[in-house]
Amino acid sequence: MPFSLAENYILDAEVALGGKLPVRYRSWIARSNGGEVEAQHDTWQVHPLEDRTDRKRLTRSANHVVRETELARKWPAFPADAIAIASNGAGDLLVLQRQASAFAEVVYLWSHESGELVPIAESIDDIAI
Repeated sequence: MPFSLAENYILDAEVALGGKLPVRYRSWIARSNGGEVEAQHDTWQVHPLEDRTDRKRLTRSANHVVRETELARKWPAFPADAIAIASNGAGDLLVLQRQASAFAEVVYLWSHESGELVPIAESIDDIAI
């Protein structure tokens, strides 16, 4: 279930991830920190950003982007410049890639089996439910 997110938690995530999040993604995640998107004939669970407002929100954001990205980086062939923003539950991830000190708007599908990275949307807005 999506829930709103305060700006300070977005800034905290940017520091932890080492780059500024894209404008459209920031706006979307502030309105619905979590939830689902539809892409590539699949439903994807969006990783929220960590929200420490209260115990309930902390629990609901336990699978946050920073944590999920750290786990993804243990997979062979996961792009070093990418962050994991959603999962289909079968190992594949939707990712954003860093360009210099910021992450680009383009959403990629990363296949855990092949390591292939395929652009699937110009931004999160194009796949949000």
